[in-house]
Amino acid sequence: MTTSEFNQKIDELKMEYIRVQGDIEKLESTGHSTEKLEMKLNEIEETIKEYRLKLDFK
Repeated sequence: MTTSEFNQKIDELKMEYIRVQGDIEKLESTGHSTEKLEMKLNEIEETIKEYRLKLDFK
């Protein structure tokens, strides 16, 4: 992947992260479980870290 492709993927992941955070807030306000969505946030964070590391080595 090129640098711009990595940056684009990171931006997409950031937007997804924000969306999932909103979903978690909605579920918390209604008393539902947020465990799966919290796991999704962790996955997104790890993917962003991986992409940033790859960018650092380019």
